[in-house]
Amino acid sequence: MKPLIATLAAGLAATSSLASVVTRDVDYEHDGVKLRGFLAYDDAKTKGAKPPGILIVHEWWGLNDYVKGRAVQLAKMGYVAFALDMYGKGVVATDPQTAGGLAGQFYGKPLMAQRAQAGLDQLLATGLADPARIAAIGYCFGGSTVQALAYSGAPLVGIVSFHGGLIPATPESAARNKAKFLICNGGIDPSVKPEQLDAYLKSLNDTKIDYRFVQYAGALHAFTNPAVDAIAQANPGMKGFVGYSPSADKRSWEDMKAFFAELFVSSGS
Repeated sequence: MKPLIATLAAGLAATSSLASVVTRDVDYEHDGVKLRGFLAYDDAKTKGAKPPGILIVHEWWGLNDYVKGRAVQLAKMGYVAFALDMYGKGVVATDPQTAGGLAGQFYGKPLMAQRAQAGLDQLLATGLADPARIAAIGYCFGGSTVQALAYSGAPLVGIVSFHGGLIPATPESAARNKAKFLICNGGIDPSVKPEQLDAYLKSLNDTKIDYRFVQYAGALHAFTNPAVDAIAQANPGMKGFVGYSPSADKRSWEDMKAFFAELFVSSGS
């Protein structure tokens, strides 16, 4: 799959430069699985005080050009961005059946947070970002993953879930959590049932997690990815389930930026 906004990252070599943004692939390993992440940062902004770092977790498709493009966007904003790899070096799905099988091995298992922690360790190991100012964002499957990572007690000041599956907090996971939450949800996302949403918000309130939940009117699942309309055309079973929303994409990104401004000021920026 080649997302419509792939031009943000297409043509980048393992180590390359786009304006003052430096990008490179990062090979690492977790539990015997060889992984390859994608690092992006503005070299000019890492010479003095270390900027905040942003960990990015991909959709169920895997680490593709869409997510790499988001890393470049964040680097242009002055962050050190690392798009981790959950599946394995070069493993990218192009159809829903394969993607579902790849993502399914993580849901409800400690492996989800553990594999994400391996990516976080790589971001911290660069030495480019301020370890006291690290946040994580994720899309769909990645949105669930950043919640699981926060619940594990990872040193994150905040997380942003874009149209991610909702993982309710428990007293135990909330006690470990250090992050504030921004949950960006499609207003008509069929994957989020009303009863699930109610239970999720109740869990966050009951456990006193600091969160902000935003619904975007008329937005389906995967509303930030321009490629999903073509995917739905090629896979009739996904019609009416996924859909790109330019307004929800733009608004959720602006909400993320405001959230980061608040996070990194309060954490010492």
